[in-house]
Amino acid sequence: MSDTTPSSPALDELEDGDPSLARALRAGLEEFDLDEDDQALIERGDLDPDDDQDAGPLPVVAVVGRPNVGKSTLVNRILGRREAVVEDVPGVTRDRVAYDAEWTGRRFTLVDTGGWEVDATGIHLRVAEQAEVAVELADVVMFVVDAVVGATDTDEAVVRLLRRSGKPVVLVANKVDDQRFEADATALWNLGLGEPYPVSALHGRGSGDVLDAVLAVLPDVSAVGGAYRRGGPRRVALVGRPNVGKSSLLNQLAGSERVVVDDLAGTTRDPVDELVELGGKTWRFVDTAGIRRRVHQTRGADFYASLRTQTALEKAEVAVVLVDAATTIAEQDVRVIQQVVDAGRALVVAYNKWDLTDEERRYFLEREIERDLVQIPWAPRVNLSARTGRHTDRLVPALERALASWDTRIPTAKLNAFLGEVVAAHPHPVRGGKQPRILFATQASTRPPRFVVFASGFVEAGYRRFLERRLREQFGFEGTPIEISVRVKEKRRR
Repeated sequence: MSDTTPSSPALDELEDGDPSLARALRAGLEEFDLDEDDQALIERGDLDPDDDQDAGPLPVVAVVGRPNVGKSTLVNRILGRREAVVEDVPGVTRDRVAYDAEWTGRRFTLVDTGGWEVDATGIHLRVAEQAEVAVELADVVMFVVDAVVGATDTDEAVVRLLRRSGKPVVLVANKVDDQRFEADATALWNLGLGEPYPVSALHGRGSGDVLDAVLAVLPDVSAVGGAYRRGGPRRVALVGRPNVGKSSLLNQLAGSERVVVDDLAGTTRDPVDELVELGGKTWRFVDTAGIRRRVHQTRGADFYASLRTQTALEKAEVAVVLVDAATTIAEQDVRVIQQVVDAGRALVVAYNKWDLTDEERRYFLEREIERDLVQIPWAPRVNLSARTGRHTDRLVPALERALASWDTRIPTAKLNAFLGEVVAAHPHPVRGGKQPRILFATQASTRPPRFVVFASGFVEAGYRRFLERRLREQFGFEGTPIEISVRVKEKRRR
């Protein structure tokens, strides 16, 4: 789409953005009431997307302690979501698992570990070894102790390990659910690690104070280098309604019978990850359970399978929505596509079972696409057969185009020069005797591209769709949803 649309000469001159133009446009905003959030958003729009990467590796915080003191519960509390598996038995966590975390604008890597035990054998010994490695590869250690039980021999052994490491330690007295247990927390001064911070990881009590203490000793850049590499292979979720061939496609791409395939709809329940070599790159494909018509009416294993599918979609970067080309496009297909758009993921639509379609079916399929999928003309389309492997090689170029668009950032000056031309040629219609004026725009973020438009009045949904269409014509954005929000600002009273 973007290849065929001629760009204006003015925009060609602004290939890298003109800072003087951006400053001139921004100067006009001084007449309007802008709060601190608005100012921060306008300034952030000029940041280079690679700024964070240039700052160096994120500092690492390791959460350690003996089994069943609530380490994973505390990790979930810090993350603000149920990411780490939690169960009321010791030894659920076994590996070192790294997560991206943030507190008061500071980003860091949070590492959950298995319980550290004295005289451990077998698998428990390997778990303890992983916890020791986590301490060595951390900038700060959060040492979690059960305040109700008090310090045990194992806790004191962990203290000796932490002293030898020389790492800054923040002592967390967990399970202090109310004031009755405050005295139990103060008894942990005896460990000699400084002030114990009373926390209830389950209820969130005191978690802010302990995070403030962590940030006080946390370096800006990790001293252990890239111990936990973030990123890795791009994550691709295979989604669609039941029995459209998601598992067959994963088996075809992996070159082996990686997942069970059966004509029975709903064979897959747990998301299945597989590293696949395609187009000279390694990709992580995730096969998911079919998204059914009414999730809230499912029960048992199917209900939890649908929840895991939604989680897998949120963790993915791009979704391949499989549609059965041999049958009529169903309302379910449209709902699955909308779910991907709502999740803000890059999108590729794959029409599977192409080997089963004849000329007549292909004619009617085109009409169905025009009628039912009119809201996603920007999504790359691939016609393939998971069973025979036909045209599966076309999947990689489509994925790369969608991901490139998902990561695209438009310089502020170039964006406003473009909007200036568009609004001058097609101003917002007059409503109720008033005509809102577009003042300034900035791209707030990528993945997906999010734009914030400052205007002097309410901008209608139809005009927002018009702006989105023109943005796509000018800048491409093939394969990614675009979000446009409007902030209405009034002139300052004199």
